[in-house]
Amino acid sequence: MKPVGPIPSGYASIDGELAIGGQRVSALVADAGRTPLFVYSRSHLDARVAELRAALPARIGLNYAVKANPHLAVIGHMAPLVDGFDIASSGELALCIAAGIDPVRISFAGPGKRDDELEAAIAAGVTLNCESEGEASRALTIGARLGKAPRMAIRVNPSFDIKGSGMKMGGGAKPFGVDADRVPALARHVIDAGAEWRGLHIFTGSQTLNADAIIEAMRNVLDLAANLADAIGHSLPKLNMGGGLGIPYFPGDTPVDLPRVGAALAERVNDLPPVFAETELCIELGRYLVGEAGVYLTRVIDRKVSHGVTYLVTDGGLHHQLAASGNFGTVVRRNYPSAIATRYGEEAIEEVNIVGCLCTPLDRLADAAAMPHADVGDLVAVFCAGAYGATASPAAFLGHGPAAEILV
Repeated sequence: MKPVGPIPSGYASIDGELAIGGQRVSALVADAGRTPLFVYSRSHLDARVAELRAALPARIGLNYAVKANPHLAVIGHMAPLVDGFDIASSGELALCIAAGIDPVRISFAGPGKRDDELEAAIAAGVTLNCESEGEASRALTIGARLGKAPRMAIRVNPSFDIKGSGMKMGGGAKPFGVDADRVPALARHVIDAGAEWRGLHIFTGSQTLNADAIIEAMRNVLDLAANLADAIGHSLPKLNMGGGLGIPYFPGDTPVDLPRVGAALAERVNDLPPVFAETELCIELGRYLVGEAGVYLTRVIDRKVSHGVTYLVTDGGLHHQLAASGNFGTVVRRNYPSAIATRYGEEAIEEVNIVGCLCTPLDRLADAAAMPHADVGDLVAVFCAGAYGATASPAAFLGHGPAAEILV
């Protein structure tokens, strides 16, 4: 028998069912009209931002990385809660505009920005986090053609990464950002060319649960940014320090010690060099803000036994929850937090494999998991589904189509 990951706090039951936003999951499914269904909780989003505001020094702003969950209702809900939005495509830019986000609050990173994307961002007044000298040159040329000075920052590829990161975005050769030793010359070039200088973006990695590793990475980011500002010879209007804070997915995972991270940042912010006197500081978070606020609901459509092993076959699967299936950067497959949502809180009495509807052995949502007895029609909940679920999974695979999404 294999354990499942820890279910996030804040979820309760009503009449023996999982409740989200004060509503039973069966009622939410009825309102949506179908399964599979992603449900995002407003109260969880609000609580996470409040926790961060309480723990972090007031000078540290919060940026939401839209790639984690670009659902339009989620973006709109985050608008008054965070200070800025980080996007990675013109599609995400269009969603932010549709949600009423002022483009001045948006920054655009990504190593492969097309000319039409650069033009849309410059025309709207979005900050470009330039990833190369070539991209900066194209942006300046487009700005000149439009008669509009581009708002430009430089994404830095530092020589260090964040220890224990589930996804390393810095250190050594990377497609992301400009190597640190080349940043001063590029910054001076864009400033001299008439761009509106917006500072630096330094992102070292993501999905780290180790507070000491996060603290060390933030300290290194601030030191590097100070050295680069001195070398550039201009102050930094803004420094995006990246993020890296992870959430527990698997058995044995423990949450980031947020108060410890906040205390260390407060100590460092109180002792910054003069070059940061007017700098707007922020951290960029996606998964940490929205991951635990999402639940994926899928219905059991068959119960079968093969060679003594019980399978619950659902109408969902890896085409919506690639990460939960173990096929999104996981070397050894472990069970995500999951439960029989319509029998929430009941005693686990059997060992089951929960699988999806796709014709591939990769389509697994839980292996050898202890669960209450479930029948056809019961709902399965996969937690920690608020980030990198609906849009990071192959929804078109085998033609089953996307899941529904709601914010409650």
